[in-house]
Amino acid sequence: MVKATILDDFDAVKRVDKSNMLSFCVDAAKHYGSAAKLTEKIEISYSKPKTVIVGGMGGSAIGGDLLKDWARSRVTVSIEVCRDYSLPAYADRETLVVVTSYSGETEEALNVFLDAVKRRCMIFCISSGGVLQEFAHKLSIPHLLVPGGMAPRATLPYLFMPLPAILEKVGLVSGLKEEYLETVRILKQVSTENSPNRPLSDNLSKKLASEIKGTIPAIYGFGIYKSVAQRFKTQINENSKNPAKWEFFPELNHNEIVGWEGVREFAEVLSVIFIRDQLEPEEIRQRIEVTKDIVSHKTRRLSEVWSRGESDMAKMSSVICIGDFTSVYLAALRGIDPTPVKTIDVLKERLTETGVKQRTINELKRLAKN
Repeated sequence: MVKATILDDFDAVKRVDKSNMLSFCVDAAKHYGSAAKLTEKIEISYSKPKTVIVGGMGGSAIGGDLLKDWARSRVTVSIEVCRDYSLPAYADRETLVVVTSYSGETEEALNVFLDAVKRRCMIFCISSGGVLQEFAHKLSIPHLLVPGGMAPRATLPYLFMPLPAILEKVGLVSGLKEEYLETVRILKQVSTENSPNRPLSDNLSKKLASEIKGTIPAIYGFGIYKSVAQRFKTQINENSKNPAKWEFFPELNHNEIVGWEGVREFAEVLSVIFIRDQLEPEEIRQRIEVTKDIVSHKTRRLSEVWSRGESDMAKMSSVICIGDFTSVYLAALRGIDPTPVKTIDVLKERLTETGVKQRTINELKRLAKN
């Protein structure tokens, strides 16, 4: 059995983390700062939209979920995330569609892009190149080029930070600069406190990884932390190659909590991480405490992650950073290189044979000629 103390042996961690996924955690503040700087290049002349849709998949879509939670209390139009091949029926000329695909090659995202073009939506694209960039340029559609060469899940700063900036450009929000600055400042602190040089005894992410090793963790969020819990979960999936799940308050108190009644033999393989906020609403605080008490009688593996900062963006990013660190440390404990995602690669290769993507490209070529 691998001992948790391996996490205090940086050389041992590097031998497992061959592609250095940990570096994206350590340099989180730098990447968020670069992404914030990149948003200054965004140029949009669209009028204020009546609806906003972020289209993408996987690591390219989670930024849309974060945007939706972040904007819920400040934006007066509907924001939806589209993880599909086509847009919802209401999408029209007054809908802003932001198509995100890190590679610029994602089959579903290209289909959404094509659908948005046909419906004459207001469109903005984000990618590191690929087919999406090619046809955005050919069709004179605004496109933001982000740095390439990274695993999509490591590019969250570059796929999320532009989204609030786009909303600001079309008049839906204002005053982002200070929130961006605080986010970078808080991430410097969080990255330092969870860095590989900080020992397990004084490192929250290393402790979390040690506590959930050998379990299926459930990450429980609420409010602005719903999509943060989802991101935490998917990082454990992709980096740690470990099953995980996520839920959110108050909804989980109407279904998920009942599942703990019959946990019995599963108790030893389940753990829970509660995302907390010093200013969480009293009604949510009460629900969390009651839920903790109920679950504590079923499993001893309970942990809490408290957000840092004052602005919503800083708070959300602080927990995301801890989740990213935790997932890489868990991978190290399991002796698994966090970067490769072989199952997804195989799936994409097999789906290429269906010809769906090529048909979409052919249709885009036809539209570009007209």
